[in-house]
Amino acid sequence: MPKRRINNKKRDSKRFAQAKSKIDFSKTYSIADAVALAKETSTTKFDASVELHVNLDIDPKKGDQLIRGTVTLPHGTGKKIAICAIVPEQFQKEVKAAGATVVGGTELIDELAAGRKIDFDIVVTTPDFMKDMAKVAKVLGPKGIMPNPKTDTVSSNPAKTVEQLSKGKVSFKNDASAIVHAVVGKASFTPANLADNIEAFMDALNKSKPATVKGILVKSSYLTTSMGPSIKINA
Repeated sequence: MPKRRINNKKRDSKRFAQAKSKIDFSKTYSIADAVALAKETSTTKFDASVELHVNLDIDPKKGDQLIRGTVTLPHGTGKKIAICAIVPEQFQKEVKAAGATVVGGTELIDELAAGRKIDFDIVVTTPDFMKDMAKVAKVLGPKGIMPNPKTDTVSSNPAKTVEQLSKGKVSFKNDASAIVHAVVGKASFTPANLADNIEAFMDALNKSKPATVKGILVKSSYLTTSMGPSIKINA
């Protein structure tokens, strides 16, 4: 009896296939056209995130070519960010008023080191607390939320930092494949607001270009929604 052949190739859902049919994959779209297409081809029933994926002309194995920076998106990401502020006592009331959802000092560091659940998206601290934060580097580091001066999460004015993060300030860095990934809004955003966010992000990304990288930093850029098809953009 002949063995039955099994086709392991994943098939697109009918909805996803219909969305893909609206995109010309040989074409590079303007930001305005790509935003309109992304909204039209969003395949989820929930308010999908709009994501930007940028392929960079860098060598991620070289430390002097790594990309890392921050940008304040003019219209935010559409997601409420849970911010943890680990700061000296004199700053704690200010950071809470600025929007921090979890606030504490060295006792919070000890709790995290002992296995406290991480129910926040980002951590802010002060320069003088960085030596104490070393206790939780192995806890926060793998999750990408260890405070770092390069992402402006180590600040002598933590209340201002918390306020900026609450309003849409995001950090970015390249991954091992020389790609930067970022959420630039929600499918429910207006086309103009999404375009503003994308342009602000790309401007900040290009300004973060290391001096050791010659020529153009960005090789290609793609816009997509959560679980939606990708759209090549001219950005």
